[in-house]
Amino acid sequence: MVLGARGVAEFLEASAARSPGKVALVAGKARITYAALDAWASRIAHALRAKGVARGDRVLIFGDNTAEVAASVWGVLKADAAFFVVNAQVKAEKLAYMIDDAGVAAVIADAAQVTAWSEACARAEAKPPVLVHGPQTARALDLARAAGLERAESFAELVDVQPGAPPPRRTLDVDLAAIIYTSGSTGEPKGAMLTHRNVAFASWSVTTLLENTADDVILGVVPMAFNYGLYQWLMAVRLGATLVLERSFAFPVAILQRVAEAGVTGFAGVPTMFALLGELKDIPVPPLTGVRYVTSTAAALLPKHFEAIARWFPNAQVYSMYGLTECKRVSWLPPADVARKPGCVGVPIPGTEFWVVDAEGRRHDRAAEGELVVRGSHIMAGYWRKPEVTARYLRPGLLPGEVIFYTGDYARLDDEGYLYFIARMDEVIKTRGEKVAPREVEAALERIEGVRECAVVGVPDDILGAAVKAFVVLADEDQGRYSEKDVMLRLGQVLEAYMVPKHVEFRASLPKTAMGKIVKKGLT
Repeated sequence: MVLGARGVAEFLEASAARSPGKVALVAGKARITYAALDAWASRIAHALRAKGVARGDRVLIFGDNTAEVAASVWGVLKADAAFFVVNAQVKAEKLAYMIDDAGVAAVIADAAQVTAWSEACARAEAKPPVLVHGPQTARALDLARAAGLERAESFAELVDVQPGAPPPRRTLDVDLAAIIYTSGSTGEPKGAMLTHRNVAFASWSVTTLLENTADDVILGVVPMAFNYGLYQWLMAVRLGATLVLERSFAFPVAILQRVAEAGVTGFAGVPTMFALLGELKDIPVPPLTGVRYVTSTAAALLPKHFEAIARWFPNAQVYSMYGLTECKRVSWLPPADVARKPGCVGVPIPGTEFWVVDAEGRRHDRAAEGELVVRGSHIMAGYWRKPEVTARYLRPGLLPGEVIFYTGDYARLDDEGYLYFIARMDEVIKTRGEKVAPREVEAALERIEGVRECAVVGVPDDILGAAVKAFVVLADEDQGRYSEKDVMLRLGQVLEAYMVPKHVEFRASLPKTAMGKIVKKGLT
């Protein structure tokens, strides 16, 4: 777990020294060895330095999961700078905000997303150089320059002429390695600042509990713009393992075929992916017996998700996890506890601890509900340029100078100290003088046969203050099966009266992030 003075880039350099000919990355038809990846990252670092990127600068990487995005992460680190990956689905207005908020020194952008990034760069006050990659580079450069972006140029042409030896570095483990922007439930995006020490600790902790080795072949289908997707890459390189990178889960059958062909041993997914796998029928892919573990985060796994995992990955151990961008991971549920702890998100990841505090601020380590507090070396350095918000979440710790993370999550600890997520504290619905945790109502909805997905929110009500409202998506074969009254009656059999939704709205789908997490903001 020791990290030297040169920071996280040591992960790549050490793996390239140990196993230069081993495949580090499979992306489409490309198979990139550790030696080739290390040299490519060094050339990217030299290119960034040539464009004025200096120690501590921020570099925005915009695009889908591609080899260029994956290599650029290491190139930025080798340049003594900090990276942040932004998903290709982000719109121009938000992207422009991030460019100015982070004060980026350079942008590395996929030509396929030229409309979004060229508009964003034109809107932004900062005018950093833009290095454009991908098959459509020439066209994208023409469009960018037509939009007035004179500093746009070809990523490949600039990078390919640089030396493959690493540039000199001065990074320390307390320096900034990455920013991950998170919107949370309200407000403008917040940039969680992660130091090299944060990244090193989190990657050690998770690979330890998963018992990862250099022999693992890990599927990277979650976007690298999310810490869950990003860490599959960081952890793989730390170990000297192989990452099989996919752009999305839009074609699940093709992903399963890829898993089989590549000999994937670790499948990192989210509940919406497992729901899709559960609906697949009569496809020419046998169960994937080579997958030894499956991980999941973003939401609780339901019985139907476990059924899908058991069907497709019969030999896999299932690790249900819970975390936040600000500290990567908080907990994991050991596979042996899955059956006896339904709905649980587990115990602390290695090297950390958590507890809850009640309304009076008193600490409880078990058998209590309250705000979740986390302690460990993975806690972010703060929110970029947001000291007031940082002070709300990072507070004085147990030792002088230490900070601990008050998560803003309302949680429960059972009598063994196992953790159960209840709700974001700002999502708890206060109705009829009672507090309703949306997750509890959602869990009851999910047990109704035919309910594919759901979301519960509070809406203004003149009498109740706030009313509980449920949005429900039914499976295709169950469309029209239930009325609003039917759902209320079923929920009334298992929930207290004040928790039963006053309104039920059926929808064809619910808005989601690129990682598959339901977005409640805007549901009214």
